[in-house]
Amino acid sequence: MSGYKVTSSISVVVLLLCCCCSAETLNDSFKWPTVGISVLVRNKAHTLPYFLTCLQNLDYPKDRLYIWIYSDYNEDNSIEVLEKWVEKHALNYNGVVLKTNRTSGFLHVDEKQSTHWSPEHFRHVIRLREEALGFVRRLWADYIFMLDADVFLTNNKTLKKLVGKDLPVVAPMLISDGLYSNYWCGMTENYYYKRTDDYMPIRNREKLGCFAVPMVHTAVLISLRRKDSELLTYDPNKIHNYSGPDDDIIAFAINAKNNDISLHICNDHIYGFVPVPLEDSDDPKNDKEQLLNIKLEAISRHMPLPLDESLADLVEYPQPWKFGCGEIFLINLERRKDRLHLMELSFKELGMDVQLVKAFDGRNLDMDNLKKHSITLMPNYEDPYHKRPMKAGEVGCFLSHYSIWEEMVSRKIETALILEDDCHFVPYFRHRMLQLLHELEKLDWDLVYIGRKILLDDEEEQVSEHTRRPLYSYWTLGYLLSGRGAGKLLAARPLASVLPVDEFLPIMFDRHPDESWKAHFPNRNLIALSASPLLVHPTHYTGQEGYVSDTEDSHVVDTDNVRTEL
Repeated sequence: MSGYKVTSSISVVVLLLCCCCSAETLNDSFKWPTVGISVLVRNKAHTLPYFLTCLQNLDYPKDRLYIWIYSDYNEDNSIEVLEKWVEKHALNYNGVVLKTNRTSGFLHVDEKQSTHWSPEHFRHVIRLREEALGFVRRLWADYIFMLDADVFLTNNKTLKKLVGKDLPVVAPMLISDGLYSNYWCGMTENYYYKRTDDYMPIRNREKLGCFAVPMVHTAVLISLRRKDSELLTYDPNKIHNYSGPDDDIIAFAINAKNNDISLHICNDHIYGFVPVPLEDSDDPKNDKEQLLNIKLEAISRHMPLPLDESLADLVEYPQPWKFGCGEIFLINLERRKDRLHLMELSFKELGMDVQLVKAFDGRNLDMDNLKKHSITLMPNYEDPYHKRPMKAGEVGCFLSHYSIWEEMVSRKIETALILEDDCHFVPYFRHRMLQLLHELEKLDWDLVYIGRKILLDDEEEQVSEHTRRPLYSYWTLGYLLSGRGAGKLLAARPLASVLPVDEFLPIMFDRHPDESWKAHFPNRNLIALSASPLLVHPTHYTGQEGYVSDTEDSHVVDTDNVRTEL
């Protein structure tokens, strides 16, 4: 095997490092059991900068960690990335072993450019899993942590928390951009995935804790301190009367069950993220798009994937552009720099060239000044759900959007994408957005929602493959607006009867149920469409942990423009 490399800190170096530590660090180091971390790498140069950053960020005494990495059959520079990281960080650990085979391509020529795993491929992985187990057992380590190279443990306490569970086999539940995660709640007699009612409450963290399941994979901590751990194996040939496939994780799960060794998945904390695996028919190049999807998912949860400075030069970003629009606007309150930072991260990942719009802040609105500028509120307005007058934040939100409509008309912008700072982009956003814009070239439209809250259950008219004609809808977190549409909105003179912007828009395309409000705007001729499916969603929904509404969290304003406290 070519490219074999062993890097380890000798005992004298470890002793010197410990002598330099504080008594608290020294005691903590001896407190925690030793863990061997096993990583298999193939064509993961794009995920490794984030994976390795998460690995080195783990809050666990590094002199209690052994790391065993194997990489082969790469068609990218995975090995170079690993070697760079090992050279910089190996001496921080008790030992690091990097084994490589620089042979390129897959195990069979006919598998090239395919994500399908052949039987020989599975057997190769099984051999490597067994080799990792043997390596860690020979070190008399207390645990082995089996990690895939596209696992991103953003919770740096993950290893300590899992070790603290004192379970024979335990996995941290990982979040994807879909329903996928790293466990099964059911398995058929033929060893296929079985859908059960238990899966979603665990996946959505409606039930919290550690749960016994028939299958865990991708990130699995195995206790080697138990006598029965000697029975654990990934090799089907070592399992008595095994009739399943040559699959490492299925063989491990069946063997554990046969020996009454429980497997657990824990969702009591948010531990990290994992991309949705590619389908057999997918182009391997889509793996990079899957990484983008999971990075956007992590950003939307206010937990962007960490990236060490020493690895940052290995990450590439697309050139910023406007997606064929005349302008992309982002509305952001100046005091919400946290939201702006997260949106800027998303824009960098997506390659979006965005103009920042400083939002009108409801907290600072001078209602008397608004009256001087002939800005008045809709008479007798009452929120349909909360049965209250308008809030200052809603007035500020309306004025923020209005200022963009004015700029579009003055600059003669033909098409603009308008975004609020609490939106989350769906997987494959770039492709879907361009697909939508291509369809719109053949359609007549003024406004197109790319994110909204549908308020009616009635069936909406399908206009094209990815558009429909919206009925009464809420939210303005993302929409396309034509120059003609902006002109129609301004021509309605909405500043004379201001109401929340997500009420105003349905009035303008004549799908609002309140006849008294509609009477203030006789020319309701806005041609509205909606993306189907939608392309952005809120980062948080009402009632969710972390939900904050800058419009709801503001003062009520009555119809006489008198500012009152809640």
